[in-house]
Amino acid sequence: MDARTVQPDGAARTGPGEPPSTGVSVEELKAAFRNHPAGVAVITADAGDGPVAMTSSSVASVSADPPLIMFSASALSSSTPSILRAKTVVIHLLAAEHLGLAKLAATSGVDRFDGTVPWGRLPTGEPHYRGVPVWIRARVVSTVAAGSSTVVVAHALQADLSATTQARGALVYHDRAWHELSRRSRVA
Repeated sequence: MDARTVQPDGAARTGPGEPPSTGVSVEELKAAFRNHPAGVAVITADAGDGPVAMTSSSVASVSADPPLIMFSASALSSSTPSILRAKTVVIHLLAAEHLGLAKLAATSGVDRFDGTVPWGRLPTGEPHYRGVPVWIRARVVSTVAAGSSTVVVAHALQADLSATTQARGALVYHDRAWHELSRRSRVA
């Protein structure tokens, strides 16, 4: 396997002295990841100018010790500037019954905190949506520019798992559509 380093301009270098490679096309990358399902989360934050929210399918656990989480914030999202200025975020891991919240936080130009979906503030001030299976409050520890997005690494400070036993299957995004994972979808 060739080791590759991605340069700030997005070009990949395959080895010392080799010319940059532009890599796969945008269309090829999107097509490849259409067949890779991803869990759906909503990220909320308030950098001091009001609450913001965005839907993300890029949330992943990076490390258990210390407890680190990462997600990608697209430059196309109107919430990204506030999320990148915030010291803390709340990551909501969604069940299929929260599809409305996922769609709300993914819709441009709407008030994501108009009361359509119940929300409040944690004692520490962060906005959070109520009734989701899991939410994790995290402190942003690092950001890395990555093409048209920014990768955010956050240290998990607090987690609420109280609604996990009541939730239906997980909400996932696959092949440009929303899906529910359930015990019936288990193959082994």
